[in-house]
Amino acid sequence: MPAALSYPGVYVEEIPSGVRAITGVPTSVTAFIGRALRGPTDDPIIVNGFGDFERIFGGLWVDSSLGYAVRDFFLNGGGQAIIVRLVGTGATSASITLSGITFLAASPGAWGNNLRISVDHDTKDPASTTLFNLTVTDTGTNNSERFLNLSSAAADVRFYPKVLEQSSKYVRVQADGSGNFPTTQPAVTASPVGPGTAAVDGGVLTEAAFTGTGKRDGKAGLYALEKADIFNLLCIPPYLATSDVDPSLVGSAASYCEERRAVLIVDPPSDWEDVKGATDGYKASPDPIGTRSKNAALYFPRLVQPNPLRENQFETFAPCGAVAGVISRTDTSRGVWKAPAGLDASLTGVPKLSVPLTDKENGQLNPLGINCLRSLPAAGRVVWGSRTLQGNDLLASEWKYLPVRRLALYIEESLYRGIQWVVFEPNDEPLWSQIRLNVGAFMQGLFRQGAFQGASPREAYFVKCDKETTTQDDINRGVVNIVVGFAPLKPAEFVVLKLQQMAGQSES
Repeated sequence: MPAALSYPGVYVEEIPSGVRAITGVPTSVTAFIGRALRGPTDDPIIVNGFGDFERIFGGLWVDSSLGYAVRDFFLNGGGQAIIVRLVGTGATSASITLSGITFLAASPGAWGNNLRISVDHDTKDPASTTLFNLTVTDTGTNNSERFLNLSSAAADVRFYPKVLEQSSKYVRVQADGSGNFPTTQPAVTASPVGPGTAAVDGGVLTEAAFTGTGKRDGKAGLYALEKADIFNLLCIPPYLATSDVDPSLVGSAASYCEERRAVLIVDPPSDWEDVKGATDGYKASPDPIGTRSKNAALYFPRLVQPNPLRENQFETFAPCGAVAGVISRTDTSRGVWKAPAGLDASLTGVPKLSVPLTDKENGQLNPLGINCLRSLPAAGRVVWGSRTLQGNDLLASEWKYLPVRRLALYIEESLYRGIQWVVFEPNDEPLWSQIRLNVGAFMQGLFRQGAFQGASPREAYFVKCDKETTTQDDINRGVVNIVVGFAPLKPAEFVVLKLQQMAGQSES
């Protein structure tokens, strides 16, 4: 109603409809954590293609499996990735000193040894005692950046430490112990100046680099993903000298994925060189995998691919990146409810698998919840399994199948974000009816796309929010309860074709 009815006449008022559209979240944003040649550390950086990864993180690196996994992800249809670069113990940053000013490489690693810096005074005021131009060149990539009219005066808007911190991809300025920066104009350099003491990449990663003391509070390592809005899949490519991941880290990563409504893609241990090794290792105690989480899926065997950094010699690589790409591609073409497996789930850029599996061997692994990668006639290398690590038949888990689990996570995350407006609203029937309207519209949209079982909405899903779900005691405690159910589609794992010869019939 208008605030005041003061004059005789017609008043027009717009009434809110109560419609608040719930938008589905992304389903296949994939996070990768590991070592890279260069780039920001302990910071989630979004890349939309392997070209972005090469530009920011240096591309493939023979000392790390991260770049190969990211390459396979995009090669197999991946859309968006989040990269968290970690560095090993002992990694240092290159430094260049000019006129008492120490310039540091923007991130640790031997890549900084390729940096060269030059200074000239060809500024807008050549007579100035504070202005200078700075050119930074990376001789490793032959890329450079030039900054004009920098100032050594702290009060100037072009004060060089601030400009370089915000605009330079390559260098930062080192402050003294009190946090102050040199305020002297650097002298002109006759030729580009390189680093003094050479920087190093550091040793191989350890579990502490991911989940060590203070990592969670500092949002570093695995928990740097706290700074990412959303991720749906997590890959930790092998980082140990044995080409494995610590089982305890796999457990920590799976637990974190459960917190973030994401799925961990687990690589098989390197000592699974045949089916017997896989079955025996998987049944062993303690568990060599590190988790039985409903938010994790294991794929076996590993991929055999040419390594372009070693004259295209064939080597064995972890499958997590390629599988994540197949999942992303399937989500785009069919939806998150479609199992990312089958003849359409082909592995691009994979000429061979480390273990060629037969149907009988596949039959040994599938009941354990191990998803197989197969080489099939005509189809080539394909993903041929779609179970979570609770997919072992003996566990009888309701989250046996990966598409069912991922669809549930998709619905949870979408509704979690889509009903934030409910908080602090009056908790009574008008609110409940709006919730039913908006959540029901979202579920109906999924039903029409074929996400659920059932021929009608009544058979496919339900949304309840009324005086039965939210009692007076709940209202007194400020609680509103929303119950959402759905009938999931289960993948057709076993197709049984029954063929019968018809008996001859005599004419009557």
